[in-house]
Amino acid sequence: MPQEPGNREDGRDAFEDRLSAALRDAGDGFEADRGALVGAGRARGRRAVLRRRTAVVGGVTGVALASVGAVLVLPADETAGPTRSGVASGVAPTAATAGYTGDDLLRELKAQLPKGVTSEEAARGTADRRAPSARLVFDDGSGAAAISLGLGRVEPGSARVRELTECPDRNLTAYDGCATDRLPDGSLLRVYQGYEYPDRREDTKFWSADLVTAEGQHVTLSEWNSPAEKDASVSRDEPPLTTAQLRDIVTADVWRRAVDAVPERRGRSADARPEQPPAASGKAVADTLVRLLPAKLDVVVKGGQESEFAYVVVDDGRGRSLVQVNVQHGMADVAGELYAGGETLPDGTRVATRQDPGEKGGSGVVMWTADTLRPGADGIRVVISAFNTGDQNESATREAPALTMAQLRKIALSAEWDGLR
Repeated sequence: MPQEPGNREDGRDAFEDRLSAALRDAGDGFEADRGALVGAGRARGRRAVLRRRTAVVGGVTGVALASVGAVLVLPADETAGPTRSGVASGVAPTAATAGYTGDDLLRELKAQLPKGVTSEEAARGTADRRAPSARLVFDDGSGAAAISLGLGRVEPGSARVRELTECPDRNLTAYDGCATDRLPDGSLLRVYQGYEYPDRREDTKFWSADLVTAEGQHVTLSEWNSPAEKDASVSRDEPPLTTAQLRDIVTADVWRRAVDAVPERRGRSADARPEQPPAASGKAVADTLVRLLPAKLDVVVKGGQESEFAYVVVDDGRGRSLVQVNVQHGMADVAGELYAGGETLPDGTRVATRQDPGEKGGSGVVMWTADTLRPGADGIRVVISAFNTGDQNESATREAPALTMAQLRKIALSAEWDGLR
């Protein structure tokens, strides 16, 4: 969903941090390998990122990125094994030319761009252990812009495919346009027009196209209206490629052939982490939250993600109020970081409460949070936050959230969450 998907290192446990930080191994500069987690790397990247967290799970901003971040990025598939360079200009690999180098991918990408000048080129080929990719800065005379291509593979019919091809929930993130089409060959194509920073603190636009074929080949093409994804001034009003050009480039046959040239990974490394506990379903999280709300609250909107996160917008007669909850497993090993200075209950449950400004820049928005961690090896963490607006992108619509701090704490500590272990 969304988001837009900016990095957050200010002590807020923004959900997009989980969904993007683990994805940034694609290289330097503007390339954001967010797919490494969004596909997430849910299990792989999640723990590495969560170990660094020191505050509450982020808000609607981050969840938006869960979807949008998926749109943005390079797939998580890492590959290894020797290949030989395929010839560029669309020649498919054969037994004799079983692969594409980074230079091949760059040539193919540049051949499909409109007239202009390229610079700051970098790429990985199909023999690289990490996912194949290409990136460059393109200038058509109207300003330099970053363009990034990522290739990989996903499991057909999986939740990952849905993340990559569904448009974000507009209750979670603001964007200018998004459309998903099924192509004649069964492939799904999503074209997205949004912003790099969910809180719009900069005017950096992020546009992307994601193609997932029926066989699981994933091609993602991203562009910005600045010469770098982040930390670069906007250089033009809009990214250089139109949505039609994004579609044409991302559906070029050469990318599918390049994905097929990636050697299959075999086995797991000796130090591979064990599988994490299964994530709580988003529906179960949402249903539990609704049951625990005070009876006087009218639920007017309900949504969330496929796992771990859900939100509702409630109205007590004094205006709408967003309420969101995250349920995470396997957090016991970071209790000291997350709950330093907090409270420990007699049964060992850790509790921390906070009253902070909102995360997305809406004028006057506040976020009240109760953050809890059950004892035990599973370490189930329940974090619930309420806002004095129904939409963090908008200004506050009431003085305080519809739930008091005491009510948030009571909901977070409810035994009903234990049923989601």
